[in-house]
Amino acid sequence: MISNVKVSVIGAGHVGATTAMRVLEKNLAKTVILLDIVDGLPQGKALDEMEASPIEGFDGELIGTNDYKDTANSDIIVITSGLPRKPGMSRDDLLEKNVKIVKSVTEQVVKYSPNAILLTVTNPLDAMVYTVKKVSGFDDSHIVGMAGCLDSARFSRFIAWEAGCSVKNVNSFVLGGHGDTMVPLTRYSTVSGVPITKLFSKERVEAIIDRTRKGGGEIVKLLKTGSAYYATSSAICQMVRAISFDTKEIMPCAAALHGEYGVDGIFAGVPVKLGMNGVEEVVEFDLTNEEKILFKASADHVKELCNKVDSLKLF
Repeated sequence: MISNVKVSVIGAGHVGATTAMRVLEKNLAKTVILLDIVDGLPQGKALDEMEASPIEGFDGELIGTNDYKDTANSDIIVITSGLPRKPGMSRDDLLEKNVKIVKSVTEQVVKYSPNAILLTVTNPLDAMVYTVKKVSGFDDSHIVGMAGCLDSARFSRFIAWEAGCSVKNVNSFVLGGHGDTMVPLTRYSTVSGVPITKLFSKERVEAIIDRTRKGGGEIVKLLKTGSAYYATSSAICQMVRAISFDTKEIMPCAAALHGEYGVDGIFAGVPVKLGMNGVEEVVEFDLTNEEKILFKASADHVKELCNKVDSLKLF
C-alpha cells in the first residue's frame, strides 16, 4: 500500500537523496520532491531513481527541482540543507552558517506549504529546529527534529553487537540534545525485555554509551570528506512513516517542551507520539535523579545554542 501524501526533501546531498530514495521504495509517499539550489543535481538524482522503479517495484513519483514552487502543498517537508561536519568538527561548529541556510529554506517552504509538518535534520539539530520554529511560526505540533531515532538506532546496533543477538531483540531510547550530551536511558534499553544494566558490566555499558554519543563523529572521521547518511535517512523514514500512515508510534524526536521533564522553551529529544497531526503527545518517562541531572545538563547545552541563534539577530 502506498501512502497518498506529498513529501518534499530540501537538499539533494547524500542525506536528502538517500531519504528521497527510501521514502519512495518504502511506499511512504505518492509524490516526492527533491529540491536543491544546484542546477541539475536533484533532476539527475531523481531521474536515476525513477529508472530503478521497474526493478524496485514502486509507483511513486520523484521530481527533482530547483524551484520551491514545486514543493507547494506538501504534507511533510524534510529539511536536510546545510554544511556537513568535517573531521575534528563538532555539530555545534556548524551553527552560524547553517542557521542562515535553514532560515532561508524555512521562509521558502512555509510560503508554499502552510499546513506541512516540518521535519528538520540539519545540524546542530536542536538549534536548527528552534530556528525553524522562530521563522515559520508554525504550531509546535508541526515542528519536529530527527535525532533520537538515529541515536537510539546506533545505541541498539552497538547493544546487539555486544549481546551477540539480532537487532530485532533490542529496544533502546536516547533522549536529550543531539550531541555529546545525549542521554541514553539504560533502564529502558533492553535485550528481549531484559535491561542492559543486568546483562553487561558497568564498564561495558559505559563503553557502549560513549560510542553512541560519538557515533556520528566516528563516521565523519572514517569518511574524511562527509558525514553519516544511510542510518540518518533510515531514521527520517521511520518518522515519515509514522506521520504518513498515522501509526501513533512512540519514538524519540526533538520536540517542543513546555514543562515536560522539567524543561521549558526549547526543542530537545524526548519520546513523542507521532501521527498525521505531527507531534501528538510528549510521553514522560520516570527518570532517576541521575538521569534527571544528565537530561538537565543536555537541555542547558541546547539552551546555550538557542541563545547563540538569537544573538545572531537574524529574525
